[in-house]
Amino acid sequence: MTQQQPIAVLGGGSFGTAVANLLAENGYPVRHWMRDAAQAEAIRVNRENPRYLKGIKVHPTVEPLTDLLTTLTDSELIFVALPSSALRAVLAEHAGLLTAKMLVSLTKGIEAHTFKLMSEILEEIAPQSRIGVLSGPNLAREIAEHALTATVVASADEDLCQQVQEVLHGRTFRVYASADRFGVELGGALKNVYAIIAGMAVALGMGENTKSMLITRALAEMTRFAVSQGANPMTFLGLAGVGDLIVTCSSPKSRNYQVGFALGQGLTLEDAVTRLGEVAEGVNTLKVLKVKADELNVYMPLVAGLHAILFEGRTLNQVIEVLMRAEPKTDVDFISTSGF
Repeated sequence: MTQQQPIAVLGGGSFGTAVANLLAENGYPVRHWMRDAAQAEAIRVNRENPRYLKGIKVHPTVEPLTDLLTTLTDSELIFVALPSSALRAVLAEHAGLLTAKMLVSLTKGIEAHTFKLMSEILEEIAPQSRIGVLSGPNLAREIAEHALTATVVASADEDLCQQVQEVLHGRTFRVYASADRFGVELGGALKNVYAIIAGMAVALGMGENTKSMLITRALAEMTRFAVSQGANPMTFLGLAGVGDLIVTCSSPKSRNYQVGFALGQGLTLEDAVTRLGEVAEGVNTLKVLKVKADELNVYMPLVAGLHAILFEGRTLNQVIEVLMRAEPKTDVDFISTSGF
């Protein structure tokens, strides 16, 4: 990447803002597109995104824009941090501008009716573009506060991976590369569901052993599902799998954990999401994942259990009781018990 050509970031949420800042701090001009004109103006005037990253200064070379056409035209490298529910609608009408450009999805979600991951939607909208994903244990506020952080860029396009590493790699932000785009992206989407369960467990005062059991069985469950879909199980031992799962299931800063914690305190799902004031992708992912797991006949007791709590009137205690009564299976499904 040349230092002069602007890099685009689409989406004015916390993660989009944090990534825009990282790029700017590394010396790149950034076009940061957002739908909300008042938000763009607030960033322009006060150099802060008050709704999503209060107290964090937005770098002077981050230019907030509401003109998507200009943003896409000016940039060859585009980071897409739009909510999963909005991504297709925002980009579809500008598909022609995306040909041959590098599109890197930052969104950890699954489209409701198609079960498509964000990079698959980008591929569908702009088949001639070059596509990658960025995923890992990456809480936006900590990135913005320069806490030491690592992430994974995944793509079959090695040059794209190298360019993303070049522009994002910095003093406090380390970028690893992977060729397993599907596995990395699926890990990022699936772990949000389990973060809701983890938040509930903490709110209900469950022990450290219980939390550890939930996280470890969640890893086994999401890997089992991903492997059934053709992902590499080894991906889930890395940052985008176990790394992301740990931070999302153990940090009160995680949005999905916050929703689970509120549910554990007795709030309704609607009130829990309202209290958050941001998109919690895990609730959307849970619905589509439950349908898909049933359709594929993949054993996912935690997903079934959380679905029963949120939509079928069960309690977490009831769900854990069912889990404890289930017949114990092998600890790690895709490692043979015969020693291989």
